[in-house]
Amino acid sequence: MAFRERLELKKPAEIDLMRRAGLVVEATLRAVREQAVAGMTTADLDQVARTSIAQHGATSNFLDYGADDAGHGGFPGVICTSVNDEVVHGIPGRRVLADGDLVSVDCGAIIDGWHGDAAITFAIGEVDEAQRELMRVTEQALWDGIAAASLGGRVGDISAAIERSITSAGEYGIADGLTGHGIGTAMHQPPWVPNVASRGRTAKLVEGLVLAVEPMVTLGTDDNRTLADDWTMVTLDGSRSAHFEHTFTLTSTGTWVLTAEDGGRARLEAMGIPFGGR
Repeated sequence: MAFRERLELKKPAEIDLMRRAGLVVEATLRAVREQAVAGMTTADLDQVARTSIAQHGATSNFLDYGADDAGHGGFPGVICTSVNDEVVHGIPGRRVLADGDLVSVDCGAIIDGWHGDAAITFAIGEVDEAQRELMRVTEQALWDGIAAASLGGRVGDISAAIERSITSAGEYGIADGLTGHGIGTAMHQPPWVPNVASRGRTAKLVEGLVLAVEPMVTLGTDDNRTLADDWTMVTLDGSRSAHFEHTFTLTSTGTWVLTAEDGGRARLEAMGIPFGGR
């Protein structure tokens, strides 16, 4: 009961607003992926995202995130652009993308005070089979985690499924200390959703709870460090990393992925999971 008292449970109309925010995020990530080519800078990708978010009548939840009361120190972009060994929180800037780069883009948007959050990883030009498989394994772990969620279950079911999906695929690192999270009137709120099996009792999965699930997987070890910019996290061994994320909820009829264009219907039904969107 204590878990439920701390969690923000949404009414259907509020989840509908989160769905609208989620569709803005989906459209923005799609625009960034489609326009990204060698020779562009990560700042160019950020501008694509800024335009998309504004055109859809939303605002960014990444821009100025973490700023102090005077407005200083906040994140300066509307997306995180993490390239190659950068796991998460890469700052858009002068870095020029080249063929063979692996780019993870994390994006969020707000509609009427309600948040959406998702991430994708894609290659610039051609990458080798190991990197293609890294992206596939990471995205599959995301969907396996979502598929493990059911009303009456617990957050730990999601975490265990993500870890099991990754470890069964081969020798991969699961970025240490980074987790998914609850989301709603804030981008980050309880409960936290680890990417490895949790010890002890975790929050119960109930209607109205909305979660952002986001495995971050490397071709090396679990270890990472934060650069001097106080944001960018990189793999300690220099190995490449991938990151996929969706925001989803559980309804009385099944699972609804708020940041997927089709609500996740095709992927969920292929996995034998009831679709719960509207």
